Amino acid sequence: MAKNIMIQGTMSNAGKSLLCAGLCRILKQDGYRVAPFKSQNMALNSFITEAGGEMGRAQVVQAEAAGIAPDVRMNPILLKPTTDMGSQVIVNGVAQGNMRAMEYYKCKRQYIPAVMDAYNSLAAENDIIVIEGAGSPAEINLKREDIVNMGLAKMVDAPVLLVGDIDRGGVFAQLYGTVALLEEDEKKRIKGTVVNKFRGDRTILEPGLKILEELCGVPVVGVIPYTHVDIDDEDSLSERFSRDSGRKLVDIAVIRLPRISNFTDFGPFERYENVSLRYVERVADLHDPDMILIPGTKSTIADLRWLRQCGLEAAIQKSAAAGTLIFGICGGYQMLGNSISDPDQVEAAGVTEITGLGLLPMDTVFRGQKVQRQVSGCFQDVPGMLSGLNGISYEGYEIHMGRSAEELPPLTCCKNIYGSYIHGIFDAPEVADVILQAICIQKGIDFEAIGTFDVHQYKEQQYDKLAEAVRGGLDMELVYRIINREV
Repeated sequence: MAKNIMIQGTMSNAGKSLLCAGLCRILKQDGYRVAPFKSQNMALNSFITEAGGEMGRAQVVQAEAAGIAPDVRMNPILLKPTTDMGSQVIVNGVAQGNMRAMEYYKCKRQYIPAVMDAYNSLAAENDIIVIEGAGSPAEINLKREDIVNMGLAKMVDAPVLLVGDIDRGGVFAQLYGTVALLEEDEKKRIKGTVVNKFRGDRTILEPGLKILEELCGVPVVGVIPYTHVDIDDEDSLSERFSRDSGRKLVDIAVIRLPRISNFTDFGPFERYENVSLRYVERVADLHDPDMILIPGTKSTIADLRWLRQCGLEAAIQKSAAAGTLIFGICGGYQMLGNSISDPDQVEAAGVTEITGLGLLPMDTVFRGQKVQRQVSGCFQDVPGMLSGLNGISYEGYEIHMGRSAEELPPLTCCKNIYGSYIHGIFDAPEVADVILQAICIQKGIDFEAIGTFDVHQYKEQQYDKLAEAVRGGLDMELVYRIINREV
């Protein structure tokens, strides 16, 4: 049975996910069979495994860092928010339906057997399990029914490292306040604290670190520097959305829908030196991009209404009429059609039918059973400015409740409007290259000016860069002693 270590945080976005990914990479580098685990994840950024199960993207990243294939056992419960008060509940990769927050809170302990079965089967196949918590263990209103922080740590007998985010300020209060609110048996599980996202000279921190150790009764296991790595973010807290990106040689605008999901679909375009990828939520910020991307969403109808009300629908239609390349993925693809129907209130948006942007000749109807599968193949019969895709391989995955036709090609096209249900369709470097080449031809510029890269090699470099920063910031000798129960 595998040994384990758990990373908990003082708050959401303290850096738990990337720290777990860094540890997975380090342990892999040191010769261990390692797997990530998070019992319950709330995120709209999800992934479909080879077996057709749905899981959170954060554990996919951690699995890649560990050098293994993503598996729904790594994230047995996934909550995908559908409204401000409810989520779709996915257990072991399969959607169980929508629940309001209080309804799920009251019954979530019934999922403990599924969580433990997933954990135990992973533990039987690996040397070490790196476990990620969620939010904070000091959310005292939720502790009684906790199955993701200290509640899980007790169930799997895991030692805990508590991580605080110094970049937000108040890291000493974060860490000590969290420890102070824990029960005595929970405090004993914490074997050390970690200061994350530090910029500057560590010697300036030393007096505070010594006092923190005295107050918390455990050592500071490390100070991890603020590290710039290009690794998929977990969800809408992504810095991508607030990044100030000026317009470059090729300019791409992504519509930042209120319930945007799987925005990592567009990551490949960010890695070209002279391509700007901007997230836009106001007409005034759209300007005149070379391509407009409409992403996936967990609430297609609600986000289409928002698009209409804020004026972006009319702006997109105007750009389409002017010949701008428009590309929709999943929910964004559905929006481009003539209509969307939801007779059974699958999305619970309060309407049964809404007109689409009318840019693609199709109609979408929502059904109760979700489509979730990996797909692959070669593009064929692609017309228009992206005809260069023909013969190129693609692969990705589908996650959608809507049905737009009995059988759909990987890419639907009408003039300069394209759409697809496939998440990850841009990941193959040839696909992004062809799209950018087409834009360059349209603009009369040299494609070589924007640069290219090897996606797989680039990803591996980023995981190694993260591992180097984490290894350098942590006392890894102490971490191994904690894993081996010597502390």
